[in-house]
Amino acid sequence: VNTNLTLDLGKENGVYNFSFHMLFGLKSQGLYSLKFHFCQNMYPQNKHPYSFTVAVTEKNLEGFLSAAEIPLSRLYICMAGVFFTAAMVWVYTLMKYSVFKIHWLMAALAFTKSTSLVFHSINYHFINTEGHPIEGWAVMYYITHLLKGALLFITLALIGTGWAFVKYILSDKEKKIFMIVIPLQVLANVAYIIIESTEEGSSEYYLWKEILFLVDLICCGAILFPVVWSIRHLQEASSTDGKAAMNLEKLKLFRHYYVMIVCYVYFTRIIAILLKITMPFQWQWCYEFLVEMSTLIFFVLTGYKFRPASNNPYLQLPQDEEDVEMDEV
Repeated sequence: VNTNLTLDLGKENGVYNFSFHMLFGLKSQGLYSLKFHFCQNMYPQNKHPYSFTVAVTEKNLEGFLSAAEIPLSRLYICMAGVFFTAAMVWVYTLMKYSVFKIHWLMAALAFTKSTSLVFHSINYHFINTEGHPIEGWAVMYYITHLLKGALLFITLALIGTGWAFVKYILSDKEKKIFMIVIPLQVLANVAYIIIESTEEGSSEYYLWKEILFLVDLICCGAILFPVVWSIRHLQEASSTDGKAAMNLEKLKLFRHYYVMIVCYVYFTRIIAILLKITMPFQWQWCYEFLVEMSTLIFFVLTGYKFRPASNNPYLQLPQDEEDVEMDEV
């Protein structure tokens, strides 16, 4: 129901002052917005300079966060525990087999993700209880968030190029991908930090939000190129050298990995946002839950596909050339 409320303005020393108090009951819960309009500036020929100071206190019964954000602190700390458990299981697996350096990089990514979620949870806790973030905890969260973003795309790019699994040297073309993706990821994280510390009503907020979305999509698109190049390289190798069967197994792996990345990008960047728009306001925290769960599933599937196990057909080397026959292909 739209309600128009007219307030009397009190003028003192050439300054107009007014205040109002609103209480939302159970039947009127929902998202709301507070906007200011200066109607005299609607006509370009009559410009009237003005300035105003606004003090707004917004608080729910459970704290200063909105109904959609109150569960986020508990959600992030629970997901941090899940990621930490997954990281420990991964390290335990690495201790039993001969592994590549990239396997330890994947472990570092999982621990960094867990640490980032811990600081994110602490940051939201203080916002909910104090009404504003504590600077030290917020800085720690931003640092770990930046490291997590950089590690994620470095790891995806290295796995996508087949580094350690297929070859040990990166080509010039693959090095250029790193030179593009890593600075873009730094820019995306800077944009995220600015968005987090900027009022939603300011013009800079929407500018940096668009920059973040665009840069994030560019990074996700660029990360697919190394996987495509690895698939093409394995297709050529399977028809030229004598280890065709092994190359075809690895080719199957990288095709699956390409599909995994595409599904992960589509879900976290597009589908989850559409779900957030259509959800009732009190369930919008489910957007973050879906994003974190899809990230966990993606991490687990990546670790399973590239696990350093003796029975992993993708990482086995043929003992003899006679073991690989063309009819097997």
